[in-house]
Amino acid sequence: MRPYPLKFKPEMKERVWGGRALGQFGLELPDGPIGEGWMIGDHPNGTTKVVNGELAGMGLDEVREAYGETMFGTKGSSRETGRFPLLIKLLDCNDDLSVQVHPDNDYSGLPEGELGKTEMWYVLDAKPGAKIIYGLKPGIDRGSFAQGIAENRIMECLQEVEVSAGDSFYIPAGTVHALCAGVLVAEIQQNSDTTYRLYDYDRLGLDGKPRELHIEDSLNVTAYGGSGATRMKTDVGAPNEWLPLASSPYFIVEKGVTEGSWKLATSPDSFTIIVVCDGSGTLEWTDGSIGLERGNCFLLPADLGSYSLNGRLTVLRSYLP
Repeated sequence: MRPYPLKFKPEMKERVWGGRALGQFGLELPDGPIGEGWMIGDHPNGTTKVVNGELAGMGLDEVREAYGETMFGTKGSSRETGRFPLLIKLLDCNDDLSVQVHPDNDYSGLPEGELGKTEMWYVLDAKPGAKIIYGLKPGIDRGSFAQGIAENRIMECLQEVEVSAGDSFYIPAGTVHALCAGVLVAEIQQNSDTTYRLYDYDRLGLDGKPRELHIEDSLNVTAYGGSGATRMKTDVGAPNEWLPLASSPYFIVEKGVTEGSWKLATSPDSFTIIVVCDGSGTLEWTDGSIGLERGNCFLLPADLGSYSLNGRLTVLRSYLP
């Protein structure tokens, strides 16, 4: 089979904090508040299927089993689970998410077969005054954090950051965080669905019951001395150049703005993920071309080789370090 860019049918996830904004990307939404579109996923809780080309109808897990290193590169599967190492999402935060924290790969309390969760966010859109929660205030240690939680003063322990479109946030495991109402986000993360909730605003879940909190696990995995989290504005200085946004042991994410034709190439070491944040154009490779629109996510096989991005596009590029 000749390699080509893979597009997938997203797995849509109903969330109590979700809305209907993902429909603006031309995605089919089921009824209800849809908070997450799993755009490229290979996880027991959601596996996306190819919708284009020769592999149409195959799940990402089936593609992995059939083509493995040839398609995903020498680094292209998780050593711990064997699965595709990343999970790519679009998030519609119509309401505040729970205050939460994720474990790292070494946490003894991880569910069997799960990974830790380091992630990054790129803000696609934000309503005026929209905020996120991003880390603890200076001087907060485990004791003062536990006391704040016990006394229902957790919000006094947390930092709030106002956000706007184009902001980028790197969120290593151990970073206490929460997206808040009014933001639309692209998320690149480790292939994990493990979240420990610290606070959920005393609201009810979709089943009409309070959602479970995980206070002890959260206190155990929080990085009180700092997790290495970073944030930045992402104004690209020149077209057809990559601006580094996040560099972790699990992924590298860069932002670029195309002008005309931008000639690029994949590496035998790793697949490449392209997320279109804005604009329209085409992706061309040796054997064909495909249209690009805002919200599109493509997996470029490691053996694709030369390709180009054409048109006026703002894109994220992700690959393995």
